[in-house]
Amino acid sequence: MTATPSAGVRLPGDPPGGPRAMWVWGIGVAVYFVAVTFRTSLGVAGIDAAQRFDINASALSSFSILQLLVYAGMQIPVGLLVDRWGTRRVLLLGILLFTAGQFGFALASGYGTALAFRALLGCGDAMTFIAVLRLGARWFPARRGPVIAQVAALIGMSGNLVTTLVLARVLDTFGWRPTFAGSAAGGLVILLLVFFCLRDHPEGYEPPSVPRAGDGAPGPGFVRRQIGAAWREPGTRAGMWVHFTCQFPGMVFLLLWGMPFLVEAQGLDKGTAGELLTLVVVSNMCCGLVYGQVIARHHAARTPLVLGTVAATAVAWAAVLAWPGQAPMWLLVLLCVVLGACGPGSMIGFDFSRPANLPERHGTASGIVNMGGFTASMTTLFAVGVLLDLTGDNFRIAFACVFVLQALGLAQFARLRVRAVRRERERVVASRVEAVHVPV
Repeated sequence: MTATPSAGVRLPGDPPGGPRAMWVWGIGVAVYFVAVTFRTSLGVAGIDAAQRFDINASALSSFSILQLLVYAGMQIPVGLLVDRWGTRRVLLLGILLFTAGQFGFALASGYGTALAFRALLGCGDAMTFIAVLRLGARWFPARRGPVIAQVAALIGMSGNLVTTLVLARVLDTFGWRPTFAGSAAGGLVILLLVFFCLRDHPEGYEPPSVPRAGDGAPGPGFVRRQIGAAWREPGTRAGMWVHFTCQFPGMVFLLLWGMPFLVEAQGLDKGTAGELLTLVVVSNMCCGLVYGQVIARHHAARTPLVLGTVAATAVAWAAVLAWPGQAPMWLLVLLCVVLGACGPGSMIGFDFSRPANLPERHGTASGIVNMGGFTASMTTLFAVGVLLDLTGDNFRIAFACVFVLQALGLAQFARLRVRAVRRERERVVASRVEAVHVPV
């Protein structure tokens, strides 16, 4: 078999997939689903949180900023741990942390305590997605990588549906503590499933170059080599900037500022605003299916999809912010549909990093890529909160910072893309030449 751009370097004993793979991988994705539900739970409770803790917009945004700061800061360490220890152990630790964070957030009565538990939640959340990506790579053939990654993100994003459709209504009916404490029970259920049913790889399959958990704690040399080798690949850095540029507009809208923007700036009631947030999630899921299938069949479509996603997001935001007075419903619907494409667009970053790195570096490289979007989201969350306080809740000025970060990300991606694609082609040619000379 020859290597393809989407597959990168062919893994020894490429796993065949099948029903067993679907079952094990499904458990891993369920962990990510629960983590996303917990991560986005504040998105429908922002107004309630401001009242509960008696805080202004900047302080409210600090919940999500700290959560994302911890998440982004943990990406490279988690990637190293996944490469070194395997998926199961990392997921078990992540579940314990994000469940404790959600439960503690439910009981917190003071702002500082709630902030600490939100950081704990972010730490556990950080351990899920990279581990799930690695799980897919160990249980399915490499050629299915783009589809598997997009479907994982799609199912995880459906956790947002639980937030917008269920959690928001439960919060209105039962109040703060029962809602957040009750949702934490989902973490306990998934903990048992992972402990008893999840395995890192199929029996008899393990890439020989991947360090095993029994080798001991990773030393400074291992860490330096892993990070350095992944970072030197232009595909890793190009993927990071794709993730940076595409993800944050939709993430910021869902995670915190969408509900206040729709209610306070656009004059909608909470129910209608919640329906629009749900539309973002549904659009995300639909776009994820399309993007994954397109890239799996046409690898060259990566760049057009990235550029199209960024351009559509910029145009939609510009139209809403420039509209005199409150934007019409059709334009808000269009904005939410376009924002739904941001998540799938950011996933294309992994399709740049995966073929650029050897299997033993996939976790580390994925951590670098994943850090991009959450760094941009954290920056935007902070900027919007500060600008709202400085301008007297002027959402037009506050959300204008979206365009600044998009311009920065596009400039960096344009600088690295050609080098990344050229190196991919060199790897493909080299692998084909090597395959020709391998005796049958």
